[in-house]
Amino acid sequence: MKKPAIRSKALTEAARGQECTLQISGVCCFNPETVVFAHFPSATHGMAYKSDDFWGADACMNCHDVMDGRVSYDFEPGEREEYMLRAVHATLARRVRAGLIEIKGQRV
Repeated sequence: MKKPAIRSKALTEAARGQECTLQISGVCCFNPETVVFAHFPSATHGMAYKSDDFWGADACMNCHDVMDGRVSYDFEPGEREEYMLRAVHATLARRVRAGLIEIKGQRV
């Protein structure tokens, strides 16, 4: 069942100036000036409707274009998902450490 997506300008804008967490081999430009928050597919994702603002990653323009399909890339089976999960983890950890996502009882 679809629910309204969680929106947070603070979470998406936190991507600015960060290191790309996708770092797709042979694609990443490693330029923090081009990094934005790239939304990944989820239960709240649909036609013209982006996922929650915590479900994605800090991505440079090159990696973002590949993940969104604007630029083709020959992923091995499961490789795209592996890049996504690794990047989501790194991005979420970055937001927790920055204090933008709070986890009750967290120890850093």
